[in-house]
Amino acid sequence: MVDSAEEAAALARTAVEERLAACAQVTGPVTSVYRWQEALETSQEWQVLFKTTEAAYPALEARLTAGHPYDTPEIIATPVVRGSERYLAWVAAEVTAG
Repeated sequence: MVDSAEEAAALARTAVEERLAACAQVTGPVTSVYRWQEALETSQEWQVLFKTTEAAYPALEARLTAGHPYDTPEIIATPVVRGSERYLAWVAAEVTAG
């Protein structure tokens, strides 16, 4: 999550250009409600979903952490338990980091 569409697009573009992800999808704005530094916060944010490989995940996480405007960015991995063979082959072919 980031606090602007421009920041989300920049993170998405960089990851795909650097072949850390085959695709990145930006959605938002979404309303996030959370506790930060002992205060209840509500903010609009944009989410970026990156399609990558397990091998490339460490490099993608490092790149996102380095380029992210937040002190503690939400970077999580969700395993793919199933997917079309052709799509997963395309992701693997597009991602060269890792």
